[in-house]
Amino acid sequence: MAAPILLREDYDGPALRALAKAPKDAKQTRRLLALAVIYDGGSRREAATTGGVGLQVIRDWVVRFNAEGPSGLLDRKAPGASRRINEEHRQALAALVESGPIPAIHGVVRWRRKDLVAWLHEEFGLVVGETTLGRELRALGYRRLTARPRHHAQNEFALEAFKKTFPRSWQRSGRACRPALR
Repeated sequence: MAAPILLREDYDGPALRALAKAPKDAKQTRRLLALAVIYDGGSRREAATTGGVGLQVIRDWVVRFNAEGPSGLLDRKAPGASRRINEEHRQALAALVESGPIPAIHGVVRWRRKDLVAWLHEEFGLVVGETTLGRELRALGYRRLTARPRHHAQNEFALEAFKKTFPRSWQRSGRACRPALR
């Protein structure tokens, strides 16, 4: 078994316990108290029991504490997955959306996210979801706009004849017309 990694010498058990009182982050406090056990001469297994973790996690905490001090024991934001659509893809997508579809070539009269996902797959071999593509299009400044459907034989002049027009001489009903509250 390899020798355990030594802790920094500029801290001790009571100093770590004093530091553990200050932060509002409960996880950092738990980690500081576990390392204080090691400073006080306890074993790594006792520190793991105090911290409620395994020995490998204690080793990771020691490495982070040695490198960055108490702030190294704070939780960090996970990096997440890398973006599938890079800048080149975004520029090509923006150019395609701006130029609009050509029905004879693309087979559609307007772009849908489903069509753009298929185009990205054909053009670049990218597999992205419609939601991801919608998020990218929104980041590029595009909004989902759809024209209100209209029947092809609709007569605009006939519509005007059927519109309801009410006189402006409406008046409020008096108190006598209102039903009494019981």
